[in-house]
Amino acid sequence: MAFTEPAGWYVISLRPQGGHAALRRAAARRGAGLLALSPWRIELQQDTAARRALALALAADNVLFTSPAAVVSAARLAPLQALPGQSWLAVGSGTAAALRRAGVGTVVSPQRMDSEGLLQLPQLQHLRGRSVGLVTAPDGRDLLAPSLQERGARLHRADVYRRVAVAVPERAIERLRKLPAPACLLLSSSAALTQAMAGLPEDAARRLLDCTVAAASDRLAEQAAAAGFQRIFRAAGPRPAQLLDAAVTAIAGRIR
Repeated sequence: MAFTEPAGWYVISLRPQGGHAALRRAAARRGAGLLALSPWRIELQQDTAARRALALALAADNVLFTSPAAVVSAARLAPLQALPGQSWLAVGSGTAAALRRAGVGTVVSPQRMDSEGLLQLPQLQHLRGRSVGLVTAPDGRDLLAPSLQERGARLHRADVYRRVAVAVPERAIERLRKLPAPACLLLSSSAALTQAMAGLPEDAARRLLDCTVAAASDRLAEQAAAAGFQRIFRAAGPRPAQLLDAAVTAIAGRIR
C-alpha cells in the first residue's frame, strides 16, 4: 500500500520497494501520512563471484560499507564479524546502525555522511600496502574506489546488490498530483532523486518540486537546490527519526 491516510500532512519516501516501513512508522508517530515513490527495487547479487568478492572484502584491513542496503545484502550472504585489527567503516549513521544490528560492535562513520566525509577519516589516510574491502552496488559511490586506489590501497570490491529501475505506479503518481495537505520529501539518496525525477510525468515532477525537502546531508541539500526545490531543510542524518524531525520543522509553518 503506497499511501497512508488520513493525516494533517505527508512525507514522501524515495526508498526502494519494500523499504518504507521504518519511515512510515516514524511518520505515523508524528501525525503524518506517507506516500511511497520508489524509483527502484533492490536485487541481491548471490552468485559465486559475488560471494567470493565479499569474502575478500570482509577479510581486508578496512571494511567499508556504502549503504544500509549493502549491509543487509552482505549479511544475507555471509556473517558480518570483525576480525582482530580490522576497522569497519560506514558512510553514515544509518549504515553504521545497520552494521551494529548485524552484530558488528565497533563502527566508524564520518560526521559528513558522504564519500568526501569517508575519505577524511583517519583510517583511510595512509593506505599504501593495506587492503580495503568496499561493500557496495555496481553504481555506488563512484568517487571512493579511484580515491582509495590513488592512496595505494589494495582494493577488494564486492557488489552485493544492484538497483533495478522500476516505474512509479500510476496510482502513486495520481496521489502525488492530488496530495490534500502540505508534504515534505525525505531525501537520503542522490541517485533516488535523479531516478524519480526522470520517471515522473512533467506535471507530477512540478508538484514534487513544490514540496519542502528534508535532506540527510549538505551534498543532498545542494542537489535538491540544483533540481529546483525551494524550501530545503538539513536533517541531522539519514535515519527515519532524523529525517522526520527535520520534516516536522520544515513543514510546521505550512500546517498552522
